[in-house]
Amino acid sequence: MRAPAFKLNNGSEISAVGLGTWKSKPHEVSDAVEYALKEVGYRHIDCAWNYRNEKDVGAGIRASGVPRSEIFITSKVWVTYHSRVEECLDQTLANLGTDYLDLYLIHWPVPLNPNGNDPIYPLRPDGTRDIDHACSLADTWRQMEALQKKGKVRSIGVSNFSERKLEEILPTAEIIPAVNQIELHLYNPQHRLISYLKEKGIVPQAYSPLGSTNSPLMKDEVVLELATRYGVSPADVLLGYLLAKGIVVLPKSVTPSRIEANYTGAVEASERLCAEDIERLDSLAPGGKQKRFFMPPWGMDLGFEHWPKNW
Repeated sequence: MRAPAFKLNNGSEISAVGLGTWKSKPHEVSDAVEYALKEVGYRHIDCAWNYRNEKDVGAGIRASGVPRSEIFITSKVWVTYHSRVEECLDQTLANLGTDYLDLYLIHWPVPLNPNGNDPIYPLRPDGTRDIDHACSLADTWRQMEALQKKGKVRSIGVSNFSERKLEEILPTAEIIPAVNQIELHLYNPQHRLISYLKEKGIVPQAYSPLGSTNSPLMKDEVVLELATRYGVSPADVLLGYLLAKGIVVLPKSVTPSRIEANYTGAVEASERLCAEDIERLDSLAPGGKQKRFFMPPWGMDLGFEHWPKNW
């Protein structure tokens, strides 16, 4: 079985089910990537400079034997590199062992001081994040566009961008972001933002589509009911729900059985869920189950619904 592909606004195609690698330990992720590509059929791997495991991801890609041309690889520029995007990209390319990326994203819309007291999370003396107010998102986006024009990346996009943050780059953008990778799942469906993205031709991607560790999503009574009705797992329902809505899903696992189940189950469930099921699942968060699992304390309002204003 091969996952469906979605078309990006530049004509490229992206596999609708990718393997997430966030929090995957270096010694585990190489085996996970190799298995996903070689044994299951994944053709989409999601990485980031700040995951700090890209060398091992690259080792897994090479060990799989799958030609580079068949694999869609995504990575992300970290917040302390907003003023030197190409430098961050070159480190990622070297770590992965490739000379181009299929997709490169701005990881967070929060530029931090590149000369601060820490290369990853620089802090001010009062313990708050050391935000680089001299660096604008529009400037960072111009650097991203230059990398696509050079051919070092084939598509560019953003991650963790609200409508407000997208509006900081769109007025001067020559290239519209191809995707926006955000926290999307049953309890954080971000209906308004998804409508905005589709209006702009930006494909939404879901990170943490199954929620967090010990996620309540797996125990939701509606999810359990649908899983029983269709003879699938709760995880299949959660992934299939997003896939059926035209959202790329990026489930993360290093366990072979789960890597395979996430891939095949998402596709099967997306084909079984009917419009009434989707509408019912769509109503759960607005009906009182809205919940985010990831809100890093950046110290600024990112413009999302259901986000602490000064977090």
